[in-house]
Amino acid sequence: MTDAADTERMRAAEAAPTQLGLATRRWRQSLFLLFFLPGLSISSWVTRTPDIRDQLGASTAQMGLVLFGLSAGSMMGILCSGTLVSRFATRPVIGVGSLLVVASTAVIGGGALLASAPLVTAGLFAFGAGMGSAEVAINIDGVEVERRANSVVLPTLHGCFSLGTVVGALLGIAATARNFPVPWHLGLITLITALVLLQALRAIPAGIGRKSLGPGKAGPRTSARKTWKDPQLLLIGVIVLAMALAEGAANDWLPLLMVDGHGLDDALGSLVYAGFAAAMTVGRFGGGFFLERFGKAAVVRAGAISAALGIAWVVFSDSAVVAGAAVFFWGLGASLGFPVALSAAGGSGPDQTARVGLVATIGYVAFLVGPPGLGFLGDHYGLRTAMLAVLACVTTAVFVAPAVGGRVAERPADTADESASPQG
Repeated sequence: MTDAADTERMRAAEAAPTQLGLATRRWRQSLFLLFFLPGLSISSWVTRTPDIRDQLGASTAQMGLVLFGLSAGSMMGILCSGTLVSRFATRPVIGVGSLLVVASTAVIGGGALLASAPLVTAGLFAFGAGMGSAEVAINIDGVEVERRANSVVLPTLHGCFSLGTVVGALLGIAATARNFPVPWHLGLITLITALVLLQALRAIPAGIGRKSLGPGKAGPRTSARKTWKDPQLLLIGVIVLAMALAEGAANDWLPLLMVDGHGLDDALGSLVYAGFAAAMTVGRFGGGFFLERFGKAAVVRAGAISAALGIAWVVFSDSAVVAGAAVFFWGLGASLGFPVALSAAGGSGPDQTARVGLVATIGYVAFLVGPPGLGFLGDHYGLRTAMLAVLACVTTAVFVAPAVGGRVAERPADTADESASPQG
């Protein structure tokens, strides 16, 4: 690729925001809100997990069983999402899934109020089903907006998720420090997220991702079978799996890891989690600068190395101060792997919906199903030792990072004309 071609693409990427139609800009802004919403929700109950555990009187293994509700729901949502998007388009899938996320927060709060593990499990099941289905669909929309804008979009969108986790974590820390009741806290979060959802859904266009099948055209199952045979796409899936597991493990277990593994109190454990979320946010909002200059593969490899070092320090250091500081490297390193890999998947060949859906499915399986498994390991060997499984996966991502290839400004040849003239 020539320097002149790189320069031309850079200029096109910089000019893209001014070329976008008003409807597309509103669409992108709505996706920001839709990424923010689950981040706010998940960190709100994650920061209260020590309180929820105490109210339920649950052991680490029993909390793993409670979190299995999240896994079961997420698996159902994830596995159905691609087919639902192909049949109904992204908008209804996003709407129903996000509504489940909003409602589930209230159910989890109700379970804490009644000290009912089954009710908390049911709330987590609804959260997983909603997030699993909606997030795959939102990522498909995000890849389409990125293609039309011919610029870096997905890291910023995922940055909004991380920003939501920071806001939720700070609210959770304040609530924990003041012993604010969990049910009231989660009830207020339910109200906030409901208002965000009503605002965001208005600008999502109809028809994105839906397939119009005709004679000789492959259906969703045929497309899925073809994508599973693509070696590059599967390697991208390995990267997503590793980095999503690194993020999901912190989201579900970091407060308890710092409390039980390093002797911090509940408020300080939540503060460390807020630091992780802040590092993720910084990495995602600032990632475009490095992606444009160094390319996807170099950024993903550097991120995997940073995450691996951070996790290793948390696991092997006996100093709570060192472990707390290492969480910054963990979060910063894990921040870009997921969105960059999704972007690479969307541009890796034909049938963007199937490709993004497959890689997003792998990622959300790791993000939502892996952490409960870590709970069972943690009950037998301790949470610090359980994180060695995450460390092994992230280390693997260092070696397969070249699979994402290329620079962000590159686009498949068959979409170049369309992305140069965005549609509202």
